Amino acid sequence: MRKIVHRHLGKVVAGAAIAVAGTAVMVGITLPGTAGADDTAGGKTASGQSVAQAGQGADGAVAPGVVEKAPAAEGEKGKGRDPLTDDEIQRVEKIAVNPQLLNASEDVEGDRGPERLTVDLADPKAGELDDPNAPRRANVTFYDYRDDTLVTRTVDLDSGKIVATGTQHGVQPPLSSAEYAEAASLLIADPLGADLKADYKDATDKELTDPNQLLLTGAVYRAVPGGQPAALDKCGEHRCVRLFPKVKNGPWIDARAFVIDLSARKVAKLES
Repeated sequence: MRKIVHRHLGKVVAGAAIAVAGTAVMVGITLPGTAGADDTAGGKTASGQSVAQAGQGADGAVAPGVVEKAPAAEGEKGKGRDPLTDDEIQRVEKIAVNPQLLNASEDVEGDRGPERLTVDLADPKAGELDDPNAPRRANVTFYDYRDDTLVTRTVDLDSGKIVATGTQHGVQPPLSSAEYAEAASLLIADPLGADLKADYKDATDKELTDPNQLLLTGAVYRAVPGGQPAALDKCGEHRCVRLFPKVKNGPWIDARAFVIDLSARKVAKLES
């Protein structure tokens, strides 16, 4: 079990062992004359031919191997309650970010356009539950850092039109990978990130300069009365995150004491 690095950032988190299980998918290729339990020297086919005879043409030449066709590519459109296809996801993203939203919003890095969070198949309406031909719709959610607004747009996949738009303040869904990366960039660049960089140096003997050197997860942080410095009082209204960084192929680093306010682009340390 790897220990969490804690030389600089504080006490060790006892008993933490986080494992990610991967599933290996093996792809088998069947060669002519090698498949089946009876494909041995002198074996017979279902028609009574020897294996050698079955692999030859009338003139004695060896018949060419047959390669099975690859599975058909995913279709452009799903049906009914099928998951959204890649084509549908790309299409609704483009439709949902129309010029008006593009020009009036900002992403986590301050660039034009909102931060995309999720694209999901929308639930059918009450009168469509038993209709196999009910319209397919997709909900696309964005976070607009210009005014800390969660924007949800519903796109009709058949007509290609935006059929509903909703905005909410103070709602903080899970963060995107781009938001984790930006939070790490802000922490690395801030004087409060000195301990994080020192722990990384201890673990790898290398300098930490880029969030791509870390595996990043985290959680949205909301302000608790009296539980943080005044700099974090707007967390919940602002988009704030606590990072759980991990050295690639190495230990976790305990950075829970730090909160990154992505909206204000500031870093603060929680009071102990």
